[in-house]
Amino acid sequence: MNKQSIIGQVTDVLKEKLQGAEAGHDWWHTMRVHALAKRIAQKEHADLFVVELASLLHDIADYKFHNGDEEKGLRLVAEILKKKNVEADTITHVQEIIRNMSFKGNTCTKVFSSPELDIVQDADRLDVLGAIGIARTFNYGGYKNRPLYDPNNKPRMEMNEETYKQESLNPQSTSINHFYEKVLLLKEKMNTTTGKEIAESRHQYLLDFIKEFKDEWEGKK
Repeated sequence: MNKQSIIGQVTDVLKEKLQGAEAGHDWWHTMRVHALAKRIAQKEHADLFVVELASLLHDIADYKFHNGDEEKGLRLVAEILKKKNVEADTITHVQEIIRNMSFKGNTCTKVFSSPELDIVQDADRLDVLGAIGIARTFNYGGYKNRPLYDPNNKPRMEMNEETYKQESLNPQSTSINHFYEKVLLLKEKMNTTTGKEIAESRHQYLLDFIKEFKDEWEGKK
């Protein structure tokens, strides 16, 4: 079986499995990340097959929707790729990318590196920035009944992996705070030249939105 055939079959599996998923982590999110990852990979020295598989499978079982279980998705990845006769080394690489790509608080550092991880991580993080990122933040906030904003509820800027995970599962903060606690930090965490370039304009768009939001909240506009 050739690689493009495998990509096509994995895409079909994902489309079925992500039916009915929360809109910020659904089939369309996966497709956007996949498209961006391929775009970035065109300018990087990387294994495109690994990039495509990891970008397609990265949210197959997001821990936020599985009671914090971070291994469920990795088990599903192995199961799907073994059925497609993907080589063991490739499966392991894809799993390591997915295990290490998520933002887990501002105090966490990478424990695994590869050009393919850099690319897929940038593509996923870019989907949190800009107009779509704003929509996803408020969509997930609504899903978790998170308040839009509370001036008395201040952002927590030094969350470690555990406190960030708990906030993701059981939010105590606000959607506007989430921009400060995660989204606005991502521009400086981009890995690739292309990712950094795209992040610049999306980051500025978010800053402009937050200013407009707060001006309207305070009755200034």
